[in-house]
Amino acid sequence: MRVFVDSWARDGKLIEIEDEVSSKYEVAALCAQREHEGLPILFHNVDSRHAVIMNVLGSRVMLAEALNIPQEQLLQFLADHSDSSSSFDGSSVAIVEHSPTREVVTVPKLNELPILTYFKDDGGAYITGGIVVAERNGITNASFHRMLVLDENRVAARLVPSRHLYKMYREALEHGEYLKVGIAIGVDPLVLFAAATRVPPGKEFEYAAALKRCPVELFKLDNGIAVPHAEFAFEGIIGEERAREGPFLDITGTYDLIRDEPVITLTRMYHRKEPIYHAILPSGKEHQLLMGVPYEPLICRAVEGVARVRNVYLTDGGCCYLHAVVQITKEKEGEPKNAIIAAFAAHPSLKRVIVVDDDINPFDPADVEYAVATRVRWHEDLVLIPGVKGSTLDPSSQDGLTTKVGIDATKPLARAEQYERVVKAAKDTASSSSSFPTYR
Repeated sequence: MRVFVDSWARDGKLIEIEDEVSSKYEVAALCAQREHEGLPILFHNVDSRHAVIMNVLGSRVMLAEALNIPQEQLLQFLADHSDSSSSFDGSSVAIVEHSPTREVVTVPKLNELPILTYFKDDGGAYITGGIVVAERNGITNASFHRMLVLDENRVAARLVPSRHLYKMYREALEHGEYLKVGIAIGVDPLVLFAAATRVPPGKEFEYAAALKRCPVELFKLDNGIAVPHAEFAFEGIIGEERAREGPFLDITGTYDLIRDEPVITLTRMYHRKEPIYHAILPSGKEHQLLMGVPYEPLICRAVEGVARVRNVYLTDGGCCYLHAVVQITKEKEGEPKNAIIAAFAAHPSLKRVIVVDDDINPFDPADVEYAVATRVRWHEDLVLIPGVKGSTLDPSSQDGLTTKVGIDATKPLARAEQYERVVKAAKDTASSSSSFPTYR
């Protein structure tokens, strides 16, 4: 991450706050005020002595720049690299002996770090930018987990039962063992993105290398777990101990449930000299991008099986998670409904899908609403699926169940000429033609 921070500073793409601020509420409030600018925010003086960076991947523009591609190619690039058969290569991950993360090695002292308390009803200070790495039976997992600080060397980590790390943890307990883990905070932004993406088991770092188009280096902690270079790293174990975790503000901007979760006991702490602590604002732009955008290529690949997909967008109003707009080039009637079903299958937390034609800008909510207003016949174009599993993060769900809705907002092929947008077509022609005079 340090390389990116230096580059952002040189290019004027880093918001820097020199004033002294508190890790309790104040940093979060300032980040919330500035995150709409879409730039990383570096706080130089947190709690009198610490550096904290936020909003590292706070916009699609920053993600595209990290990938070194034009923003309009973002979906296709991610979709092309989500195919494990062509993108993942075990030789692209290298275990190295030395790491700048090892500049300082000490006992864990969480109470001395700038771990943020974000909002007044939070359960306490939370680690939000930590990647937890574990290995079992020769397979590695790297994934994000929020961690509530319990004391100077223990955290309660939210482990979702269906996910890989939880399964590794349960398997270890069933064999009378604890699970060794490493935690990395402040990593390369593309490693960050890869850890947030659903890939085949054990392939997160290979996926990161595919995104970077160069090998990813890992180094081993003293407990044998290999983690990426980072500003901070911890080693620890997950055993039978559990603790209350929450309240925590999740992606919808509402508080998640309080649960009993596994405790990670930390045994060693590593960090760079003058480290930069990375924190992710709960329900902020970076949180939503890391949770939602990795699903867009999965939806794209699923819809490709039933229609010519042009773009997929998880909308801002849908928390970049619950609502999607799928843009297709329609060739046969019925394709939009198939696209709706494919999208729900690819991202089970989706609650609403709108399918639009290729003359509608999926990123413009007014354009999408126009398509709904002028192209939808509700008795024909609505797909309603009641009583299905949705997202527990949706406060309207009951016991995890919800009603999903798909909207076919495409033109009927037989009468497509009746839907021609004459004014828009004229504007597009004028803006792209060099033969028109320039008026002042």
